[in-house]
Amino acid sequence: MNKHLAVMDLGTNTFHLLIVEADQFGFNEIVHEQQAVKIGEGGINKGFIVPAAFERGIKTMQHFSELIAKNSVGKVRAIATSALRSAANGQEFIDEVKTQTGIAIEIIDGDAEATFIYKGVKADGCLSQQNSLIVDIGGGSVEFIICNKDEILWKQSFEIGAARLMDKFHRNDPIPPDSINALNLYLEDCLKNLFIAAAKYPIENMIGSSGVFESYAEITELDKGNAFDIKQISHYSFELDKLLALIEKIVLSTHQQRLEAKGIISVRIDMIVVASLLTRFVIEKLEISKVTMSTSSLKEGVLTDMMG
Repeated sequence: MNKHLAVMDLGTNTFHLLIVEADQFGFNEIVHEQQAVKIGEGGINKGFIVPAAFERGIKTMQHFSELIAKNSVGKVRAIATSALRSAANGQEFIDEVKTQTGIAIEIIDGDAEATFIYKGVKADGCLSQQNSLIVDIGGGSVEFIICNKDEILWKQSFEIGAARLMDKFHRNDPIPPDSINALNLYLEDCLKNLFIAAAKYPIENMIGSSGVFESYAEITELDKGNAFDIKQISHYSFELDKLLALIEKIVLSTHQQRLEAKGIISVRIDMIVVASLLTRFVIEKLEISKVTMSTSSLKEGVLTDMMG
């Protein structure tokens, strides 16, 4: 029996809606929309959703609600993460969405977020018997999961997402060397638990979960002159030296250069700089030699749960 399911991932930068038709064999995508709501803009490190962002969020949820009604969806889940989790007026936003649309938003903690990301990447077929480090760079938080296809060995969510790092460190463009050094020292301090876990569980490869890793893949392929459609692939393997060269190019770039670059979606034009510095820091610190990208993340993990 076919049934229509909807999952919303309400992130710090982007609100995603995924509507699928599911049966016992899997699912077919019906609607996949993402809106650059930027709910954390102007207030992410102050723990407050500013009025303009609040309004954008409500409008997007009304739009999602219309799409859900139009597609006769039976079961709906809306998951909120870091920005709504840490905002003083997050509950007010949730109440307003419920009043306007009837959609009940669930706020999940970083631990649950990491578990859903693992389930999404696992369903994508990216994991093996070897240990992988899944990295999901969001706007508000970053999840690190050391795992294999059988189990999660260690996981933690850190409130060091790209919107937070940009607010703290990327105030001039291009980002100055002293800001890069300050960011690296900050990561060195914040990620101590990750280094301890990585020493305990040797990591075979790193898997970037959607987001900025999709941009790296798209830029790489477009630079080679190849056609690229993210919807047509589920994972992608990088050549490490080419990925590091691309990251260096992004870090040295100006806003205008990024704006003109093919393969970077608008919401990521500026945040890709600190996200790239974070990516490079982890690769170098943990001496990662193999990096892949999975297009699956939290929403696919939630969907796997909904499908039982």
